[in-house]
Amino acid sequence: MKGLEHIGEMKTLSEVINVLVGRGYTLDFNLKNNQSIPEEHDIHQFPELFLIDGHYRFEGESDPEDQAIVYAISSKTGEVKGVLVNGYGISSDPYSEELIGKLKSRT
Repeated sequence: MKGLEHIGEMKTLSEVINVLVGRGYTLDFNLKNNQSIPEEHDIHQFPELFLIDGHYRFEGESDPEDQAIVYAISSKTGEVKGVLVNGYGISSDPYSEELIGKLKSRT
């Protein structure tokens, strides 16, 4: 499975998330205790089993501090797919940043 193909010009975070959900990225990896997946597919316990398929950055037009990045992430087998949203720059969440640092890119 290769990385995501270009998803077009999306202007908002919610547009990108909606497209990704439509492509099967339905889990919210920002939730540390996601009960809807088996323990062996828990990205927080087993990050080595997951890959980043793509990422999309946003900057607020009116506020440069309104910055976010959406990661499309799936298990190496492709069975588990979801998104992780994080700020970047001063808005970055250290825990999410650490988790992303443990993941490799699929491409």
